[in-house]
Amino acid sequence: METVDHINVNVDDLESCYAFYRDALGLEVVRDPDDFQGEHAMFRAGETVVTLVETGRGERWDERGLDHPLDKAHLAFETDRDEYESLMDELDDQFPNQGPYDWDEFEGFYFLDPSGNLLEVITYEPPTGEQERSLLTHDDVE
Repeated sequence: METVDHINVNVDDLESCYAFYRDALGLEVVRDPDDFQGEHAMFRAGETVVTLVETGRGERWDERGLDHPLDKAHLAFETDRDEYESLMDELDDQFPNQGPYDWDEFEGFYFLDPSGNLLEVITYEPPTGEQERSLLTHDDVE
């Protein structure tokens, strides 16, 4: 395997998720919902295509699931430090232990899309100046 070509994400509400991935995450729209027969939207994140499919999600997060976002299936997006900080400010307080996390070579922050899919944004760029938020590690979450 050389790369991930595409990822399909099941969503409950395509309209709200389409706006979220387009506007909040700033993904490039490849095909909007009007271009499909059925409830789909297609984006590009770097070289990877991300397709939203309105099929609903089979699982629901319980309290323990939200307290412990690590080691769960998720989609991670890489961005620069400024966008990373902006997304943390915008999407903080969705659930405990969102981050940021110190993953040695990069930092990561977890959040949910409008359908409850677990996402992460990461940056390889170090902070400029003093870190406003303390960094969590895998060991900080039980």
